Amino acid sequence: MPQLFYLDTVQSEKGSLTVFENVFSQEIKRVFFIYDAEGKQRGGHRHHLAQVALVCLSGSCKVYVHDGKREYTYWLNHPQKCLLLAPEDWHDMSDFSGGSVLLVASDRLYDEADYIYEPYTRKAACLFAPAC
Repeated sequence: MPQLFYLDTVQSEKGSLTVFENVFSQEIKRVFFIYDAEGKQRGGHRHHLAQVALVCLSGSCKVYVHDGKREYTYWLNHPQKCLLLAPEDWHDMSDFSGGSVLLVASDRLYDEADYIYEPYTRKAACLFAPAC
C-alpha cells in the first residue's frame, strides 16, 4: 500500500534543507533521476521485492498507483513530499511539468527479474489518497 509523507525540513533565512533519511527499513541501494520527461509516461510496472520512494525535486508529476485492491493518484509537487511504494504497488508516472526532476530511490539494486509488467485489472473509479 502506498504511503505519502513529508520529509523532515529545516527552514532558515539561508533557505530550506530537506532530509531524506529513515525512509526504508533497509539501506538505500540504488538512486536515479527521471527528467526531460514532459509529455511522456514512465514506470508501468511493479516489483517482486523492491521498495521505491519517489520525490519530485523540481516541478511536478502525477503518480498512479494500484496495490491490487485499490487505486490511488498522487501529485508530487513539492520536494518535501515522499511517496513510498511497496513491491506490489503497480505505478506509472505522467503529466511531468517542464523542468521536473523525479528522484527514485530503492532498497534493491537493479534486477530485471524483479520487475512485473502485467498490471492489475483497473476498477471503474480511482480512489484518491488523502493529502494528494
